[in-house]
Parts: sequence; structure tokens; C-alpha cells
Amino acid sequence: MSSPSLRALSAELTALRPRMEAVSLAIHARPELKFAEFHAHRVLTRWLAEAGFTVTAPAGGLDTAFVAVHEGSGPGPYVAVLAEYDALPEVGHGCGHNLIAAGGAAAAIAVVRALPAHPGTVAVIGTPGEEMGGAGKVRLAGAGVFEGVDAAVMFHPGDRWLTGRPGLAAAHLRVAFTGLSAHASVSPWLGRSALAAAQLFLNALDSMRQFVPPTARLHGIVSDGGQAPNVVPARAAVDLYVRDRTAVSAEALVERVRAAAEGAALATGTRAEVSETGPLYAERRDNGVLAERFAEAVRALGVDIAPGHPESPAGSSDIGNLSQLLPVIHPYVRIAKAGTPAHSEAMREAAATPLAHDSTRLAATGLAKVVAELLTEPALLAAARAEFEGVPV
Repeated sequence: MSSPSLRALSAELTALRPRMEAVSLAIHARPELKFAEFHAHRVLTRWLAEAGFTVTAPAGGLDTAFVAVHEGSGPGPYVAVLAEYDALPEVGHGCGHNLIAAGGAAAAIAVVRALPAHPGTVAVIGTPGEEMGGAGKVRLAGAGVFEGVDAAVMFHPGDRWLTGRPGLAAAHLRVAFTGLSAHASVSPWLGRSALAAAQLFLNALDSMRQFVPPTARLHGIVSDGGQAPNVVPARAAVDLYVRDRTAVSAEALVERVRAAAEGAALATGTRAEVSETGPLYAERRDNGVLAERFAEAVRALGVDIAPGHPESPAGSSDIGNLSQLLPVIHPYVRIAKAGTPAHSEAMREAAATPLAHDSTRLAATGLAKVVAELLTEPALLAAARAEFEGVPV
């Protein structure tokens, strides 16, 4: 069985564009935080069920996760398109997850429309809680949701077209300090300020920055700094991300952060407790074989796309953990002018524009072409698997 032509898939995505845009805007208009994406979950699963997919929801023990599958006419690969749909606190969809979700669903629907008797399985896996260390993909993998999946594809909005870019490993920590409350004016000497410990800890991190690798990132917020100015705070907490190029180097930095917390506690007469607010995000491994197939498809549609520089600044995502388990791609799609920062109000506004939906249609066509070729060209999956396993191709 041959893969449908790019023209045929593009025509399907053009026909799906109105529904895709409506789904995207519906999710954008009602931003929901990690693991509370009930509206997005309903909108997406309804569309996929109408398109002939069999939907299992909830999935993997997560209320807002789902697995929507379209079984083919016979044995073959299991290829998944990933959907993210959570938003950021205050900013809303400043990461454009509304486009990831709507475009991913549209790509999968286009494949089964263009290739209804396809071999194997086409799936859309709804992976909630990517932001804020939620680690939805990590949790779903642990629950067995990705068992049997041969490859997974998705795209991410940004300010340029890239076949892929680095993704840092990230530890998600809470450093909680416990002190002793007292009246802040009458008898402060009877208290031990947890907030003072948090301040000293943050100063220690600032002092550490010169002596960590240039690739490392240490950043956080004071998530609890006390409740009343006239009470010495007995509790304070810092929520912190520790990032570096690999999980090994990030975990080594975590040990230095623990030592800084203990030192701040010792200096202020308080106690420190360091805990994880979510699983470690691993570094990302984009599959070059599949990324180039995506690039070929979107270039044929008029897109100027190139690889990201391996030394460029990077964020982190739970797609990194999945990329350690199976071949994945995570290209970037231009929805805003160059220089528009991610996780910003400007990116949020860009994620609802005609340009964003034009780019999403192109990206969805590229994903659909990769999925269709994985289903119909055994050599492509073999090459992707060989790269993943480190076997010379």
C-alpha cells in the first residue's frame, strides 16, 4: 500500500481547517491549568469520536488524558500523534497548546480520511499537564499508555520554523523552610524567620550562578512568604527549576541546591526540606530520520525550515522522557514574528491569529505525511528505529 500524496493530505487538511480552527479557538478562549483541562478534553474527544476514532477516556489514571485510536485493515505500526492542551497561570495559552491539540487531531483525522484502509493503528494521545512540571507524558508512560507505540509525533508553536531544537533536562523542586512564629515588633527575637531563610537561599543561588555550567538554568519563585507583616513567618517556600543539558548533570546540580538550602536553614535557625513537585524532565532526543521527512513535506508546501542550533537556549518538556523510550519528533512552527518570547502575552495573542492557524494547517499536513509514511513504508520505521537505537544507518 502506498502513502497518500502530499497534495491529497493537504486537501484533507484544507477541508478540516474550519473545524480545526474552531477547536483551537474554543480551547484558547477557556485556558485550563494542568490536569484540569476538562473543556479541552471534551472538545477534542468529541471531534475524534465523530471522525471515527474509538476514544478511551480517562486514560492512564489521569482524568483529562485520552487515547483515541483508528484501527486499520491489518497488522502494522502503531503511530501516535500527541496532543497537549494545558495553559499557563495568568498567561493562558502563551505556549500555543491550543494549536498543538487542534493541529494534532486534524493531522490524524486527515490520515484516516486519505488512507481509510491503512495498516496498523493511528492514535491521538491526549497528554495533559505538560506545563508546570505536571509530567503528563511521564505519568502516562508509567501507566503503560505508550506500550506498543512505535513512534510519536507532535509540533510546537514558536517564532520560527525548526525541524527540532534542544530540550534541557529539568528537576522541579520545592524548598520549604520551617521556622518559629513570633510578633514581628514586640518580640521578633523569639521567632525564627522561614522567609529570611528563603531569602538567604535565593542569595546563595545567585552566588552559585558564576560557578555552574553555562548550559545550566536555576530559576524560581517565592511561593509562600508568610501571611501577615506583623508575624515572623514560620513557613516559607521557594518553587524552583534546575535545568541542564542532561538528566545526570541536572541531578548533580540538585545536590548543590540541597546543600544551599541546608546552609540557609543553619544560618537562620530554621529547617529546610527539599521535595520534588513533579518528575524529572529528561533531555530531548529528536529523531533525525523522521524530522527530515517532516521537513521535506513542509518545504514542498513552501515553508523555509531548518534545524535548530544545538547550542541555542532551550526549555524543557516531558516529550524528553518519551524520546528516551521511542522515536519522536517535536518540530517548531512559526506563529508570530521573530523574537516573540514564549510564555508571554504576545505569544498568547499570536496563538489565536489567522497566521497561527495557517501555520498549524501546514504543520498538521507535515505530521500527517510522516504518519502515513510510517504506516506504509516499513523501511522508514526501520531507519527511525535504527537511529533511536544508535545503529549506523
